[in-house]
Amino acid sequence: MGLRVDKVRKDFPILDKGIVYFDNSCVTLKPKQVVEAMNKYYYEFPACAGRSMHRLGNKITDEVAKSRETMRKFINAKRKEEIIFTRNTTEAINLVANSFKFKQGDKVLITDKEHNSNLLPWQLLAEQGLIKLKVLGSKEDNTFNMEAFKREVRDVKLVSIVHTSNMDGVTNPAKEIIKIAHRNGALVMLDAAQSVPHKDVDVRKLGVDFLAFSGHKMLGPSGMGILYGQKALLENLHPFMVGGETVKDSTYTSRTWEDVPERFEAGLQNYAGIIGLAEAARYLQKIGLKNIEKQELMLTTKLTKGLESFDNINILGPGPEQRGGITSFNLGKNDPHQIALLLDNSANVMVRSGTHCVHSWFNKHKSPGTVRASVYFYNTEEEVDHFIKSLKKVSTLL
Repeated sequence: MGLRVDKVRKDFPILDKGIVYFDNSCVTLKPKQVVEAMNKYYYEFPACAGRSMHRLGNKITDEVAKSRETMRKFINAKRKEEIIFTRNTTEAINLVANSFKFKQGDKVLITDKEHNSNLLPWQLLAEQGLIKLKVLGSKEDNTFNMEAFKREVRDVKLVSIVHTSNMDGVTNPAKEIIKIAHRNGALVMLDAAQSVPHKDVDVRKLGVDFLAFSGHKMLGPSGMGILYGQKALLENLHPFMVGGETVKDSTYTSRTWEDVPERFEAGLQNYAGIIGLAEAARYLQKIGLKNIEKQELMLTTKLTKGLESFDNINILGPGPEQRGGITSFNLGKNDPHQIALLLDNSANVMVRSGTHCVHSWFNKHKSPGTVRASVYFYNTEEEVDHFIKSLKKVSTLL
């Protein structure tokens, strides 16, 4: 069944306000179904899960279990215990970085296009002498350098790389990367913040060891994310943050850790967020990830064609068929922030500008950043036309 954009837009009340929202790689809009599901927790069973034995406590305990099962199915994990609720992708990556039992001299490999959330945790460990960090350069067209990877992965303990880049939308060939890494004895973690909301990500088909993503990029609430990890690997991690519900028992001198995933979910959880994230996943499954990919490709292709009519345009990365819903560009040497502000103030078009938390790449290339237009399934061809028309007007003011 195809995607009825006119129909799904009715689920997003903010779209009635006349805005063109092209900042979906940062945060997606929220359908009313997600907000209503979260409100139901606050209005009907605002209690503690896994603690209180009264009926409200039992209800939210059951809802959390149902939500965990929904997220398991969403990425096709084998067991519900492999789903850990976190605040976001950032916390999920930090959890692995600070819980993994590295030995002195172990090497971690990342790429030169990592978000700060998949760069800084490893930098800190390297500075403390706990690991050695290797950075794999991309090819000239900013795509993954497989030949270099085959050479560099030979002595690596963990590969931690972006699945789909938030900078230019390029998706790395994860399945092949994982296969090669495993052949060389390395584990793999994927930063899937920009892939899980936009395409069908099956952790078992990929064979990935760890995978992290966020709720706010997939119609869900802010402050919610997921860490997937193969159960045997999770059981071998040190607890990252400890406290309530991470132990079965404790004395003044000892403790017995909870089983996974609870040992990694310290303290009272964001129950409304957990419910909202699961509702967002169900919504996306109803829309269909294949339909989302198709809509994004159509919009990105149209947007790219419009941008190519500008004489001084520079689009980051390869063609639209490899960029998903993301288009990063510069208009000559004009300030990306100024362009973004003018689009917002003069045309109600909302885009991102700057270095997109990938400062390292932009510093390497001596670039001040880009304008980033990122579309999602609820965006339309008419909005793309408005964006291009508005950008032409803005270009005359620069």
